[in-house]
Amino acid sequence: MLWAGRSAVEIATAVRSGDVTAATVVEEHLHAISERDPRLRAFRLVREQALDEARALQKRRDLAELPLAGVPVGVKDNLEVAGAAMRAGSRATPDVPARQDHETVARLRAAGAVVVGLTNLPELGLVAFGDSAYGIARNPWDLTRTPGGSSAGSAAAVAAGMVPLALGNDGMGSVRIPAACCGVLGIKPGTGLVPPPSDDWDRLCENGPLARTAPDLALALSVLAGDPSLAQAWRSGRREEPRPPMLRSVWADDDKVWEPQPPSDGPEPFDLRVAYAPQPLPAGMTVDKEFQAAVRAASETLRVAGHTVVEHTRKLPGWLGPASVAAWLVRTAAAADGLDRSRLERRTRALSRAGRALGALKLDGASGRERWSGYGADQWFGNADAMVMPALAAIPPMADRWGRRGFVRNTVTNVRYAPATGAWNMCGWPAITVPIATHSTALPIAVQVIAPPGGEPHLLGLAAQLQAAHPPLRPPGLGF
Repeated sequence: MLWAGRSAVEIATAVRSGDVTAATVVEEHLHAISERDPRLRAFRLVREQALDEARALQKRRDLAELPLAGVPVGVKDNLEVAGAAMRAGSRATPDVPARQDHETVARLRAAGAVVVGLTNLPELGLVAFGDSAYGIARNPWDLTRTPGGSSAGSAAAVAAGMVPLALGNDGMGSVRIPAACCGVLGIKPGTGLVPPPSDDWDRLCENGPLARTAPDLALALSVLAGDPSLAQAWRSGRREEPRPPMLRSVWADDDKVWEPQPPSDGPEPFDLRVAYAPQPLPAGMTVDKEFQAAVRAASETLRVAGHTVVEHTRKLPGWLGPASVAAWLVRTAAAADGLDRSRLERRTRALSRAGRALGALKLDGASGRERWSGYGADQWFGNADAMVMPALAAIPPMADRWGRRGFVRNTVTNVRYAPATGAWNMCGWPAITVPIATHSTALPIAVQVIAPPGGEPHLLGLAAQLQAAHPPLRPPGLGF
């Protein structure tokens, strides 16, 4: 295989220049899926018509201008893809083909991407696991471990080289958690940058991309946001307007065109005030020592890159965790509303019962969310431009049928291993996860970087600097 495992930037450049056809690229990725996915169960549905769509793409007159020309993508199965049923990991959802693409899917296609499949998620995207009635998604680094969730299949597919890009969504960490588990990049945009899913969990949930490299992530985010100035933000940590195509010089010979020097392949220096918090969780909650060490290593990398780096010793407020859990549970009840409860999993029924009870008691986390988004996050963050903290608190749990278990085991396990992401959904701030090391268990370790509203360019630039010092990780044994 020549193209499965290549970056989105490499693929799109080659397709635009005519070095390879979109059909060849898609065919190789479909072959990679057929070989690898039986072990991983990243996809619920593989779209064989993707090959015909790639051939049609090749005939587009604007092929040479498409930023994602011929790039295969996976789409989380809770976003509408025209002609396919959106099952959201559940047997209780309608088995009826969507009439049109979700806006984010439409933007990917308009940019030249080819949707090769719908990726697995836990029922209704409620938890940070990867199991559902459609199978147990598994972590490419260790098949006995979960790939995280709820964008489980999207993260596993990118990590395993089955697609260079995937689309997920993040309601309480559902892009960042699986990205961290699987050793890939994932970004939750701030509120309003990217069109949200149809059920946006009362503005808690944002659609976001997953990728193996910062340039790929920036390119995907620019397409999803409809903002071309984000595509090169990984270079400098700021928006950069695309350069207009160069015109033929009147002084050149017929076969010569004047062109500027190409940009450097790596990120450029820029200066931010970066805080780092190896253990930001309240009293009684722990973070794996190796994950704490990774935060310190990331902060040192950024210091060497030229940033002003300071340690942040304050803990997240104790009331924020219960408010986040309450908001999550109330949204599970809303997500299950109107579905046949007899067809829902035990886990979903239990979580939604708890959410209805909390809602009836007016314990829905709304006051804590208002307090945190109104002024609490700003006060805790201080004067930093970005904050580095753990993405996870513990290694991913075992891959199992968690959906057959009850409220306590699912909730406690989720909170113990992934308690550090939901705070940033509660205030709508952008956040990214970046893999930088390997744990003693041979699983990847990622850090989470957060910025105030509008800070997506900073996050992309910092991610690129971290990756320059800690090159992208590949799971062993997959041959790409």
